[in-house]
Amino acid sequence: MSDKNTRHFSSLVVDGMERAPSRAMLHAVGFNNEDFKKPQIGIASTWSMVTPCNMHINKLADAAAVGVNNADGKAVIFNTITISDGISMGTEGMKYSLVSREVIADSIETVVGCQGFDGIVAIGGCDKNMPGCMMAIARLNRPSVFVYGGTIMPGCHKDKNLDVVSVFEAVGARANNQIDDAELAEIEAKAIPGAGSCGGMYTANTMASAIEALGMSLPNSSAQAAISNDKRLDCERAGAAVLELLKKDIKPRDIMTKAAFENAITVVIALGGSTNAVLHILAMANSTGVDINLDDFTRIGKRVPMLADLKPSGRYLMTELIEIGGIQPLMKILLDKGLLHGDCLTVTGLTLAENLADILPYPDEQDVIHSLDNPIKKDSHLVVLYGNLASGGSVAKITGKEGLVFTGTAKVFEAEEQALQSILNGDIVKGDVIVIRYEGPKGGPGMREMLSPTSAVMGKGLGKEVALITDGRFSGGTHGFVVGHITPEAYVGGALAIVENGDTITIDAETNELKLHVNDDEIARRLEKWTQPAPRYTRGVLAKYSKLVSSASLGAVTDLLD
Repeated sequence: MSDKNTRHFSSLVVDGMERAPSRAMLHAVGFNNEDFKKPQIGIASTWSMVTPCNMHINKLADAAAVGVNNADGKAVIFNTITISDGISMGTEGMKYSLVSREVIADSIETVVGCQGFDGIVAIGGCDKNMPGCMMAIARLNRPSVFVYGGTIMPGCHKDKNLDVVSVFEAVGARANNQIDDAELAEIEAKAIPGAGSCGGMYTANTMASAIEALGMSLPNSSAQAAISNDKRLDCERAGAAVLELLKKDIKPRDIMTKAAFENAITVVIALGGSTNAVLHILAMANSTGVDINLDDFTRIGKRVPMLADLKPSGRYLMTELIEIGGIQPLMKILLDKGLLHGDCLTVTGLTLAENLADILPYPDEQDVIHSLDNPIKKDSHLVVLYGNLASGGSVAKITGKEGLVFTGTAKVFEAEEQALQSILNGDIVKGDVIVIRYEGPKGGPGMREMLSPTSAVMGKGLGKEVALITDGRFSGGTHGFVVGHITPEAYVGGALAIVENGDTITIDAETNELKLHVNDDEIARRLEKWTQPAPRYTRGVLAKYSKLVSSASLGAVTDLLD
């Protein structure tokens, strides 16, 4: 494939006498004379040995390169960073997690823009890789395919499947003397048996499913084990698919329309996906120039039921969804009911409806995905709450298993670590609303996930007895009565900053309200006395992020469009 129309960017780098120095350098990295006539496809690999989620992605990048090269393109593999939420959870290091999404997007944009690649295959594993890759793809708007690195296989203990959340909850169980040190160590050793992203419908599997529904992954990319022949072939096909997109001049913004984002939101709701999807979909839409906001989640959530009985709130792991066919039959169910836009274009070059035309239904005996007439919840589990504690909005994950309304007494903590210690010490009791503040995008900075305290609550057996609210966010592995993304955040003078121990707070998923039972005059008096804390970081990436980042209700992005 040597048509100049497929080499819009690489031709500027390698064509002509004056580009001889560029060609000389590329000879050294494996180009031959024929390669200079081919479209160059950047393979953005998030390989790293810092986490099992990404430890295999170098091999997947190699497979994608084979697909590109066999389709008469020239693949060039490059790396970007990854961090591990699971490893850093509950520590100061977790503040870099959401920040890494911006670094990943910026770094992919930087390499592709500099090197003149004509198209992109991006392969992501851990949570922030995936929206980071997609934000870069949207900004660059060159023919692209996203590939999910794949889910991990489950561990096993006492005939029960394990994943990383099992270990977090075991910590709470140990603190409650329900298990001993030996059993905790056994669970720890068995929970993560190899490569792949965390095994429930946590953030990685949620975002993989959302991106497939968006049309930016090949069908079934979200529902393949990390170490499998299916995943290897997915990568090869993705490499070839980018060359087809080049021929047809189909770009990401042709695919990533408002209707396509609505499809992604619909699938996330049906799967019972992570609250992080709200942040990331808002961020991806911002990079695309598409108007998606918090209220779109409420609007769509009123008509889309939660159908998947998947962890953390349900019983099954992603591997069990894979066994019955992945998300494609679910999408067919939603399409047939009129809940998806079937005319949306996808990276196959076909519409969503065309991709789903021959998809077979789930086996009759399965109960991982419920039918539309027997949903887990008749509407969305992602509930956007407003009120005097969240005038800019907040996001709750309420499946109904905890009830729909909670009123309790505030116990206030200025940081996650303080709250966790209080939970483990037994200081949190039935009827408490744990308030963790100064953990927002600016105040943290970095908006840490609260998996450690929420898992400790579950391990202590208090999941239905207490609630937790924060201007931070939650892991996809979190379940219980929790509200995050509270805006305005405490650091910028949101009402969360003036909550006091003993205040009464109501979380109401029926009226979509987060209410502090303190009168307006008293709130105003407290705010008048409040002073903003000194910034926690004054140099480096966290300081830069704190200055640039937008509100969580806008996706916590650092390049907010006007």
